[in-house]
Amino acid sequence: GLRKLGKKTAICLREPSLGPYFGIKGGGTGAGRSQVTPAEDINLHFTGDMYSVEKANNLLSAMIDNHLQHGNELGIDPRRIVWRRVIDLNDRALRNIFIGLGGVANGVPRQDGFNITPASEVMAMLCLARDYQDLGERLARTVIGFTYKGQPVYAASMQAVGAMQVILRDAIHPNLVQTLEGTPAFVHGGPFANIAQGTNTAIATRMALKLADYVVTEAGFATDLGAEKFFDIKCRTTGLFPSAVVIVATLRAIHFHGGFADEGGLGNLAKHIENIRHFGIDPVVAINRFDDDKEEELKEVIRFCRSAGIEAVVAEHYKKGSEGARDLAAAVINAIEKHKGRAPSFAYPPDLPLHEKIEMLARKMYGAEGVDFDHSAVSDMKLLEECGFHRLPVCVAKTQMSLSDNPKLYGRPKHFRITVNEFRISSGAGFVVAICGNITTMPGLPKVPAAARIRVLPDGKVEGLS
Repeated sequence: GLRKLGKKTAICLREPSLGPYFGIKGGGTGAGRSQVTPAEDINLHFTGDMYSVEKANNLLSAMIDNHLQHGNELGIDPRRIVWRRVIDLNDRALRNIFIGLGGVANGVPRQDGFNITPASEVMAMLCLARDYQDLGERLARTVIGFTYKGQPVYAASMQAVGAMQVILRDAIHPNLVQTLEGTPAFVHGGPFANIAQGTNTAIATRMALKLADYVVTEAGFATDLGAEKFFDIKCRTTGLFPSAVVIVATLRAIHFHGGFADEGGLGNLAKHIENIRHFGIDPVVAINRFDDDKEEELKEVIRFCRSAGIEAVVAEHYKKGSEGARDLAAAVINAIEKHKGRAPSFAYPPDLPLHEKIEMLARKMYGAEGVDFDHSAVSDMKLLEECGFHRLPVCVAKTQMSLSDNPKLYGRPKHFRITVNEFRISSGAGFVVAICGNITTMPGLPKVPAAARIRVLPDGKVEGLS
């Protein structure tokens, strides 16, 4: 839409993961006339960035277990190793495993587990790093576990950082593709927003800003997850700050969350508008139109938004391409002019204790009455504060299906509390992960995975990829 108005534009997106692609969500390259291309290549192996992250992560795991096998000079407590292996697939059977079984020659037996690759701290570091040097420093200061005396052990002690950098040497370079209409698209980095920070790489964003006058990027899921982490992690870390924010809404989502009641779908949308306003910005609401949408319901959403002082426009880029996004582009340009010169704002001050940061996020961004901390989370919090990690930003891992941590609480729920089950340190990335509700960092496959529909035809073409 911006290019249709004569603006020099680039977009920055995250790379798709094979996990949801073969699971239930599908690919991450768009649809209709609003796509990046070549979609099949991007959705599958692309340039191998995911594999590089996976191999670098798992090399460190191998070096840790090798250290244990050869005398454990640092006194690492095998029960308190926090660095987990990763794989870019949905596989619930790998969430908790035992390794080193089969005798002395096969290593030191201990409990371990797999995360999905987009949840790897290596992915988070890659997405926040400025350059090779910064990435190396982040890798070196990554906590991999604790000693028997409770002291943190860093990746630098495993002598794996140099080799990890070599594996990531090409992965740090942004990938340039294009949309169906020829707009430059930087597709680089792929952390999920429900279990990681959910933004593309800072390097790609900076490169796009040097080459275009307008850069459009995205943050995964809704304002309680992707947008909050975009501001409080990416913006705080990089010093970048958006000139405008677009909330994408659909009538389908509004009906899913309870329709047009104040505590239903419109109430949910109102909360997301409120959340962006916490960062000092009035968002633009883009109503992504489907063929079966009712005209009167579209008008009702527009009236609702405008009554709150928010511009809302119907977007038809799926069906019409850039021509269907002209009104949205014009609204974004107006929003940029409106917000010129404002100071950056964040959801919480960085020097607050961990429990206070979580409380602020829960009350301000989710609408919760408060936070409950599991016994394990209390122990984790005490250890992190003793090690000086309490000043880091918080990356909340919770369901994307609700403002709460309960995926069955739709709309704009009230009178609920958030439960933190554990904290995980991501010192290299520069944040602490709070695991809330029943969220897992290794998804499982649905009863009928998308993989079941995919096959290669006799002529070599692939069927079922969508």
